[in-house]
Amino acid sequence: MKMISAATILMTFFAFSACSSGEKVESASNPTESGMTQQVEEGANGTNAQVSSRYKDGINDQNRGDKVGPVRLHGTINFNGGGEVTLYETEGRNTSEIAKTTLSNRAFDFGELEVGRGFYKISLNGETNAADIILNPDEPDVELTFNTSRLSAGKTAVGSNENTGWFQYQSFEFENNKAIRELRGSIKDAGAFRARIEEQIREKEGELVTQQHQLMDQYPGTFLAKYLGWKNPKFPQDKGRFFEDMDPMDNSAVRSMAISDRIQNMMRTFSEGTDPGFLACIDLVKAHFEPNPIALESVLYTMLDGFYNTGKETICQYILDNYIFDEDCGADLSDAIRLRAQGIINLQVGKTPPNFQIDKWDGGVLDLYETCKAKEYTLVMFWASWCHKCEQEIPNLGPLYAKYGYKGFEIVGVSIDQVRNTWEKAINDNGMTWPNVSQLQAWNSPVVAEYKITATPTYFLLDKEGKIVLKPKRYFEVEKFLSENLK
Repeated sequence: MKMISAATILMTFFAFSACSSGEKVESASNPTESGMTQQVEEGANGTNAQVSSRYKDGINDQNRGDKVGPVRLHGTINFNGGGEVTLYETEGRNTSEIAKTTLSNRAFDFGELEVGRGFYKISLNGETNAADIILNPDEPDVELTFNTSRLSAGKTAVGSNENTGWFQYQSFEFENNKAIRELRGSIKDAGAFRARIEEQIREKEGELVTQQHQLMDQYPGTFLAKYLGWKNPKFPQDKGRFFEDMDPMDNSAVRSMAISDRIQNMMRTFSEGTDPGFLACIDLVKAHFEPNPIALESVLYTMLDGFYNTGKETICQYILDNYIFDEDCGADLSDAIRLRAQGIINLQVGKTPPNFQIDKWDGGVLDLYETCKAKEYTLVMFWASWCHKCEQEIPNLGPLYAKYGYKGFEIVGVSIDQVRNTWEKAINDNGMTWPNVSQLQAWNSPVVAEYKITATPTYFLLDKEGKIVLKPKRYFEVEKFLSENLK
């Protein structure tokens, strides 16, 4: 199952647990720097702050700021089946489609595209099979070679320093993070060896920083060098200067995970897991990026999205009220950010979530709003055949359905599965007699994005009008509500 625990928000803010759906989660940690020489620098307010020994400036005159221009993107994929190749622009953890082309005789060619510096995603026959790449008008011709039909596997970009260096770093970071996870997993039972394991973790974190610095030296002036420089804040212990090394006017940062990772890092370092701590950090982030409306909208939505996904809806409301829909503070924001924010507002108690029409497993199409109209209360349950927590919850829903179904209670199961046979087998094995639907696109299902699902199971209890009356965590919360409201 894919889960984010609200009880451990300080450690999981904007990140997913080990049972994630496979999204890339980049490290935003700043390892302890004991025993390393540090430079002290005076700030504009006259205070001194230590410059992190892990910090390295990756910016020079060549890669400073953003740059928009033409880039021809083409290449080959070792896949005989052909199909559709799609290019997406990145904004933090979100992507938006910008171009499509066909794969014919293993070759694809987007032609000349007008793009800005940053990360993009290229996919074959659906968003699941994808790879992250860098496009920069400084490299006007980018040729990619994918050695297998799985784009995230062996790939090369001869002639592109940006992508040659990025592919190298990706592989190193993956193995490094894997080793760190294994070491952290062994700490619990380490006993007297705990200190040694912690030292090994610090060594691994240091190896990653060393790799970042080496690639910055190897590929100076690239967007990659700038991005790797953003990995480690210049002043990691100074909340007021935490973003000082990131130019708020540089829109290329928006096309990366850099801002999202830095916000996550700041929340973990300075918030102490308290609402006042989160609010203080939010205000500082907003103030830093305020000169640039494009970056400001991105960071506001990043924080709004992150706090919603970790169950901190009161913090979401603070951002909405004070920075997005406030007549003064939100005056320079576009309608786009308000539309995106409305998607989160519609998932709050008292609001009406999006309707959907999805094929049922046993035939026909289910319309959510029509289903709600026919019943007093409808429980929308997002689940998956492979989710162990779902296996524990579902047996308790059967008696609940039997007890209240004839009184006007309905359940709609929305599966985050991808294989029809597996989905149908789980329905039969679990005796799920209520309606079940699925778009069979796993975490890439449109309904998952619309409902911002980050964990299974996730529940929404709706009334006849389709409004959310409860967002329970467990089945017994539903049972208590029904016992009080469905006599």
